[in-house]
Amino acid sequence: MRPVNAIRNVFALVVMFAVAAFALQARAQDHSRGSPAEAQAMVKKAIEFYQKNGREKALAEFVKKPGPFVDRDLYVTVYTLQGDSLAHINPKMVGKNMMELRDGDGKYHIRERMESAAKGTSGWQDFKFFNPVNKQIEPKQMYWEKHDNLVFAAGAYKPL
Repeated sequence: MRPVNAIRNVFALVVMFAVAAFALQARAQDHSRGSPAEAQAMVKKAIEFYQKNGREKALAEFVKKPGPFVDRDLYVTVYTLQGDSLAHINPKMVGKNMMELRDGDGKYHIRERMESAAKGTSGWQDFKFFNPVNKQIEPKQMYWEKHDNLVFAAGAYKPL
């Protein structure tokens, strides 16, 4: 009977170590993504930088990668209330009107954000967007604030 108990104990230890290793790996993967709280903090940091340094310098800093406003999968975007992109991690989007841009489900997410900004000063928005880190379309939770008639935003991608 003793060898059977020893085998069970060894098996139990192996299972415990496997579960612990899996949990640590999952935790490390979660840490590689920005959180909604970090996205909100990045927007506030961007607005503070904009206030201290002016529009031209701030917009130039927001698009630098690597830069102080790009962290893992977090990055700042800035739009006019009319939907013109002034800052984005994707340089192809800067300078274009994005009101007709749709997400993976057909949602006009820029239009929705600008309509919300016309009525309020800040908020959260859910949509799907291309994650520049893993190159996949993923659900995203975007925090935005209106300042100086511009909409500053950053979003956290949700794990699939």
